[in-house]
Amino acid sequence: MNRQPIGVFDSGIGGLSVLQALQAALPLEHFVYLDDSLHAPYGERDDAHVVDRSRAITAYLRQTHGIKALVIACNTATMAAVALLRAEHPDLPIVGVEPGLKPAAAASHTKRVGVIGTRGTVTSAKFNALRLGLQEQAEFIVQPCDGLADAISRSVETQDDLKVIALCAEYTCAMGRFGLNSGDIDTLVLGCTHYVFAQAHLARLVGPQVRILSTGEPVARRTQFLLEQAGALNRTGPGRVALITTGDPAVLQAAARRWLGFATDDAVRWVV
Repeated sequence: MNRQPIGVFDSGIGGLSVLQALQAALPLEHFVYLDDSLHAPYGERDDAHVVDRSRAITAYLRQTHGIKALVIACNTATMAAVALLRAEHPDLPIVGVEPGLKPAAAASHTKRVGVIGTRGTVTSAKFNALRLGLQEQAEFIVQPCDGLADAISRSVETQDDLKVIALCAEYTCAMGRFGLNSGDIDTLVLGCTHYVFAQAHLARLVGPQVRILSTGEPVARRTQFLLEQAGALNRTGPGRVALITTGDPAVLQAAARRWLGFATDDAVRWVV
């Protein structure tokens, strides 16, 4: 079992940011990354669609690739489906991602925290429960970013970030003032794994003093902990990565080369 891969999936290429953190923490492990771009964007679809896709992908990764753990590298899918998947697969360690509101509240000095995410994530019941549970620790300025995840994905094909930059500017401007003074937003939470690949643009817009938090490293630590508990860590590497997509393999290949430095043309198309 130790040499079985870890499954990672997202509605597109954004989950590559989580895969990057997982590889850094677990360099001996094998991974299967599945990009469900044919059925994206999850963040602008209803919960039933996201749950159906999450169940189908989990079944495929278990039956075809024999995964020993699953990482849901998508905030929207985590919010909609993680509890159901854990109930249906009690023998499978499952790690989800969620916006880092708690560490952001703890880190903020002005106690005004910005959160950007897909509409599906920031309007979900789970997200609102998380936010309400922390409302005495900080004020959260929440901004749904329609179209941003899709624009980041498309920038791989076009090699043009102008649309990404424009949307980042529009949404950060709508949130108010960023900085370290009283009333400023001094911490920005990335509530979508795609947004990590726009972090440089966001940092220029909000300023160098604003802390930007993503979820890749905490997810990697949690995955490592669960595998250690199960005695399922691979000790004999080197680790390998298989790339699978329901969309265009060339787009996934290009994203892996651009953002992860992969020298590969081995993405496989899977349709279901």
